[in-house]
Amino acid sequence: MDGNGRWARARGLPRAAGHEQGVRCLRRIVEHCVGTGIPALTVFAFSSENWQRPATEVAVLMDLFLAALDQHVDALHRNGVRVSFIGDRTAFPARLQDAIAAAEQRTAGNAALDLVVAANYGGRWDLARACREMGAQAAAGALSPEAIDEALLARHLSAGRLPDPDLFIRTGGERRISNFLLWELAYTELYFTDVLWPDFTPADLDAAIDWFGRRQRRFGRTPDQVGERGP
Repeated sequence: MDGNGRWARARGLPRAAGHEQGVRCLRRIVEHCVGTGIPALTVFAFSSENWQRPATEVAVLMDLFLAALDQHVDALHRNGVRVSFIGDRTAFPARLQDAIAAAEQRTAGNAALDLVVAANYGGRWDLARACREMGAQAAAGALSPEAIDEALLARHLSAGRLPDPDLFIRTGGERRISNFLLWELAYTELYFTDVLWPDFTPADLDAAIDWFGRRQRRFGRTPDQVGERGP
């Protein structure tokens, strides 16, 4: 969800205003996903590299995370949205950690939409953490090294309970994945748009999904094997 700061700067507003508008945008997109039957949405809210930003902006983001949970979890729960977080939450303030845990617990039984928030997350961090976890199991004799394969590694990743994403969308004009879901995006269709995140609308999401629907997804097969259009 890229472009909050640039959106604010273009309007002569503080960066915090862009982040606040970004939260409003996310609520609209989540509601649209529920309404159209999209089963899962993973959003990159705060990367492990974002700690390098000015301390004042990081503090604003922490407060915004907490306020968003306080204000929106009730509505998410009413609409059947399951909320979960991936990333190293231990670096967050205690109040935020408690709010995250409470939101996850309250919405755990919901099934209309799986909303996954990546916060203090990095794809390389996630892979290293999964390897350490499997290594510890192997050292304890609970896991044979020969049993470690792609499927097992995938299950040890933070989002391992979900299928790999079909569609990756990056707003704001950058053309890179920036350490997001590195393992899971191996065969994901990548969609880049110049629209800044606070301006991203349900119509923009529909346009991305329409583009995805015209992609031929071969997964190593030939075009003749999958037909003119992908599955």
